[in-house]
Amino acid sequence: MSLTSRIFFEESDTPEPEDFLSDSLGTVFPDDVTNQHGDAGESLIYASPYLAKPLHIELAGPAGEADRRLFSHHLWNSSLLLAELIEKDSLGVSGLDQADSATANMTLGSGVSFDIRGKSILELGAGTALPSIMAGLLGASRVVATDYPAAAFIKTMRDNVARNIRPEFSPPGSQTTPKSSVTVQGHAWGDLPASDLFCESNRHSFDRIFAADCLWMPWQHNNLHKSIDHFLKRGADARCWVVGGFHTGRSKMKGFFTSEALGQVGLKVERIWERDCDGREREWSWDMEEDITVRKRWLVIAELRRIEDHVAVVGQQIY
Repeated sequence: MSLTSRIFFEESDTPEPEDFLSDSLGTVFPDDVTNQHGDAGESLIYASPYLAKPLHIELAGPAGEADRRLFSHHLWNSSLLLAELIEKDSLGVSGLDQADSATANMTLGSGVSFDIRGKSILELGAGTALPSIMAGLLGASRVVATDYPAAAFIKTMRDNVARNIRPEFSPPGSQTTPKSSVTVQGHAWGDLPASDLFCESNRHSFDRIFAADCLWMPWQHNNLHKSIDHFLKRGADARCWVVGGFHTGRSKMKGFFTSEALGQVGLKVERIWERDCDGREREWSWDMEEDITVRKRWLVIAELRRIEDHVAVVGQQIY
């Protein structure tokens, strides 16, 4: 199934793929795909075949134009893909065929594990917090979902977490229950004052960092690098997973992944590739020319890690 086949509007009585297709451009234009779902104040249903119940996802109602320009009042395909990757590896369902999941045939990403069991997780620019919710349901030890500290965004994330982080949503028949402490926190990228209790108490505290659809603002790349560096652990096993759509163009994403920019904060790209909404993969290319219809179908997936010289040595802290 397509990546977007798990999303339905809440008005639908029975979440079947046919219910959502009528609202999709793909019904009329087979090559087109919906890359953002819902709008301000609406609710969506996320129906995974591996969870006991569908998740109910509320979308924020921005208080003004400044909040609206952050586009956190949509659910983006980057979050859908990251949630599926987390689910696939945490549940060990790698034997899926293409009909079951858009993440079934991973080839370019072979060797990258999105298993979050027992890991401490931070999500940056979480929006609806779907990947954080999935991590919380599937056995992460601790999850913190963050987004820009606007009241509407924070309230929506807290409501989504409270509504969906419950044992009855966990995969049926599995040993996995929501063991993690899932919390929500306001955080503006790059704003890391020593007086901020959250920032100081969580410096280099997280095994994994999520960043889904956070790359469309090139003027924020440096701040995003700073936040990843600040919160990511100094160990060799620490990772940041970045997923981003090309809806605003590839050139705007290029600067985030350059070795020069990442090297400033002691990070590097471990693996990077592209995947479309039907599970096809190809090598990452920042300068490929595509029309908007084709471009909307594709996402970049990257795993970042510490450069070896910046990894903490036992008994020694490096800053």
